[in-house]
Amino acid sequence: MRANYLFTSESVAEGHPDKVC
Repeated sequence: MRANYLFTSESVAEGHPDKVC
């Protein structure tokens, strides 16, 4: 879960929706 959060954090920076939240 933590690793996925880091990956999502980068995706959000690009402009992707936050799937974790």
